[in-house]
Amino acid sequence: MSPRLRAMSGRDVARVLHRFGFAVVSTRGSHAKLRRITAKGERQILTVPLHAELAPGTLLAILRQACRFIPEPELRESFFSE
Repeated sequence: MSPRLRAMSGRDVARVLHRFGFAVVSTRGSHAKLRRITAKGERQILTVPLHAELAPGTLLAILRQACRFIPEPELRESFFSE
């Protein structure tokens, strides 16, 4: 059986990304901009809508974007349920 995507709010996603060093640097309307700065000084930015429940496609898009900065296996356990 393949793992199912969890139902998550935007704040849940921001909490997960906070564990990987991202911090909210600004909000505009219902979207938050999260940023972390690597040891090399590189800025990594993700935008997360702060909706009560994110659509599955939106959640997958955020996951794909986050995988540019964080290894996928580390993220999968937070985004998927067994």
